[in-house]
Amino acid sequence: MPIAQTLIPEFDEEMAATRRALERVPTGKAAWKPHPKSMPLGRLATLLAELPSWALNAVTLDELDIAPPGGPPFRPVILESGKEILELLDRNVQAARTALAATSDAEFAKPWTFKYGGRAVWSKTKRDVYRNVVNHLVHHRGQLTVYLRMNDVPVPAIYGPSADEQGFRA
Repeated sequence: MPIAQTLIPEFDEEMAATRRALERVPTGKAAWKPHPKSMPLGRLATLLAELPSWALNAVTLDELDIAPPGGPPFRPVILESGKEILELLDRNVQAARTALAATSDAEFAKPWTFKYGGRAVWSKTKRDVYRNVVNHLVHHRGQLTVYLRMNDVPVPAIYGPSADEQGFRA
C-alpha cells in the first residue's frame, strides 16, 4: 500500500477532531491567554487552522524559508471570528488532503529543508516533516482544549470521552 494511503485515515480523523475543537472557540476571547508567556487564544486557534497548510508545504515543496533574505518574514495572523477560522481550516484541509493523496512514496523519501534567513535550520525527509506537522497540530489542539476548559467551554471528545462528552465518536 502506498505511504499516502496509510496516512489519509489518520489525517481525516485528526482534522475532524481539530474541527470539533475549533467549533467551540468562544467569540470575543481572541486576546485571552492563561499566562503572560502563553499564546493568545485567537492566535492558537488560527495556528490550528493554518497547520494543514504546513502539511501541504511538506509534500509539495522541497524547502521553506520563513524569513527569506530580501523578503518579508512570517507574520502571525490572528483571526477574530470562529467562521473565519473554520473556513481557513476547511480550505487548508481540502488542499492538504488532495496533495497528500497525490504524493508518491518516492516523493515522501525526498529531503525537505526548513530555512530561516536563507540559512538551513534542519533537513528531514518529506514523510518525517509531514509526521512532525501532524504531531505539532495534535500538540496545539491539546493546548486549545485546556484553553477551552479554562474558559468554561465544553471540551469535545477527541480520542475518547471527555468530561463534557461521555460518548465515543464514530
